[in-house]
Amino acid sequence: MAVKKATLVDLFTRTLKVRLFEEKVWDIFGQNLVPGTLHLYLGQEAVAAGVTVALKETDWIQSTHRGHGHVVAKGADMNAAMAELLGKKTGSCKGKGGSMHITQFDVGVLGATGVVASGLPIAVGAALSAQMRKTDEVVACFFGDGASNNGTFGESLNMAAIWQLPLVWIVENNLYAMGTPITLTCPSQNIADRGEAYCTPSVVVDGNNAVEVYEATVEAVKRAREGGGPSLIECKTYRMRGHSRFDPAKYRPQDEVDHWMGRDAVEIIKNIALEQKALTEKQAESIRKKLQKAVDKAGDFAIKSEHPAPEEALDDVFKEAI
Repeated sequence: MAVKKATLVDLFTRTLKVRLFEEKVWDIFGQNLVPGTLHLYLGQEAVAAGVTVALKETDWIQSTHRGHGHVVAKGADMNAAMAELLGKKTGSCKGKGGSMHITQFDVGVLGATGVVASGLPIAVGAALSAQMRKTDEVVACFFGDGASNNGTFGESLNMAAIWQLPLVWIVENNLYAMGTPITLTCPSQNIADRGEAYCTPSVVVDGNNAVEVYEATVEAVKRAREGGGPSLIECKTYRMRGHSRFDPAKYRPQDEVDHWMGRDAVEIIKNIALEQKALTEKQAESIRKKLQKAVDKAGDFAIKSEHPAPEEALDDVFKEAI
């Protein structure tokens, strides 16, 4: 597939946007301003960028506990997203969702879920809704390698295939479910091999290469939109930091870490864009500066925003009887 220059710029921009957002989140976390735990998306940015560039604004994504990158790449307001992470009333969920339950419906984000694999059946329901309403909406569901060993994985893939739902499964295989390597929990070299059991076309791509992710997603989305049913895309990737805020990730071999750190998602798409003359170094730097300014603004906005009042805890929970 020949990728247009404008698309390469979009892929680079979204990959970098997610990177800078997550770096800012880590900086603010270091100031002890982010309540609860934190699962950074650093290292996996190409997956979120590649998938969301292939989607329409009217399409939906279902995210995970490591979901900031998905939400930002899909177009969520960064001020609201950052404020949500800090538990502020200006957040996209008024400070009630936090890092693991962030959402923004108006840009097609169904939400993030803190329970591993719990997003898969939600995605099935959303795709069934799109099908029953006879729209051309497609749902992309992100989940990790650990989720592929959960019972809801098989149940969800089976149901989606039976009903031929407009759904694209995105497996972000970063090789570890918390600290457990995938080699100890999956008998196959590829999680994508499991798709065959559910009559679901599956493919493995380089999850650090936004172009590869994009091309595979374009094909899967086209199939889903035309009534061809679900597909599964396994993106081999790697997280730059530990599983969560207090994980030093000492269980990962140093040679493995060095290998993956040398395959930086931002640098890969930048180099592709430069080689294809979609960007110049000057243009790339201009994009970086613009994004950094927006991310810094989001950080300042979130820090300065107010926390919700205690009595607001029950807002949006109950609905008055009709």
